[in-house]
Amino acid sequence: MNTMRNLITDVPGLRIGNAQDEALGSGVTVAVFDKAAVASCAVMGGAPGTRETDLLEPDKVAPGIHAIVLSGGSAYGLDAAGGVQAYLREKGVGFPVGPALVPLVPQAVVFDLLNGGDKDWGRYSPYRELGYAAAADAGETFALGTAGGGFGATTVNLKGGLGSASVRTSAGHTVGAVAVVNSISSAVIGDGPHFWAADFEESAEFGGLGHPANLTPEMRELFWKGGRQPSTTIALVATDAILTKAQAKRLAIASHAGFSHALRFAHALYDGDTIFAASTGRRPFGDEAMEFTELTALAADCVARAIARGVYEATALPYAGAQAAWRDRFGPSAR
Repeated sequence: MNTMRNLITDVPGLRIGNAQDEALGSGVTVAVFDKAAVASCAVMGGAPGTRETDLLEPDKVAPGIHAIVLSGGSAYGLDAAGGVQAYLREKGVGFPVGPALVPLVPQAVVFDLLNGGDKDWGRYSPYRELGYAAAADAGETFALGTAGGGFGATTVNLKGGLGSASVRTSAGHTVGAVAVVNSISSAVIGDGPHFWAADFEESAEFGGLGHPANLTPEMRELFWKGGRQPSTTIALVATDAILTKAQAKRLAIASHAGFSHALRFAHALYDGDTIFAASTGRRPFGDEAMEFTELTALAADCVARAIARGVYEATALPYAGAQAAWRDRFGPSAR
């Protein structure tokens, strides 16, 4: 087996591309599949921004999808999928309907319109072009932190970002996650630097600090972004295990446990927490029930790890008064 990079692209059959605009303070991340992937999703937040998620339900006819987009821009960011469609169509990728070719590109967005970037873009938003650029950039390695769909992301107390993680199951299936962390709440315990996801960390991937010696009531106090500001964490979980569409739905649902492992708290009224789950269809199950159960548990762990890495790897936006990054407050240069 190949050496693991601790990225979702350890799952064979998909590539990830990023594009961002520093002045805008936002960006797009795209997963492009080598062939149509069986996929589903689970939307658990109260204020989601999504495109073409209905076709991912197990009772819908679409047999597979060609790419998935995780974007900033709130509802404006939904234009990004059109750019990805344009790129795929140029490459001859899509669902054939007679002489027509229709790339199927579901998407979810986060709200990053109040982060200090210049959102006065004129008549049409820039997200279609960012989507095209992200698809064209797709490869096996990609930047984390302040990159792609996580470029403009924030949490309640630290800069958010793009994170990823992967693992192999005991049966040899690979599962990975990529997440845009723009949560209403916090990924760190109290005032930091310890991550809520510390129990799931592998090889000091987000600092290796573990948990604090004592978890006090003050550390568990709830605090979140004020008012009705929408805030969302969105993610893609992928595996090389051969899944049915119904199994992909169950994988998406189970993976939401990773949000609860990594954030205090998730699935709120004004967020749009969404997870896509996709299969690249490379490896059959042996003992299906046992292997699928392990897969769902480890997928949730990967989501938790990806969330913590997204915050850990982030850097502050280049604007006056921009939210501090974890590294600014707790990294080696801050000690």
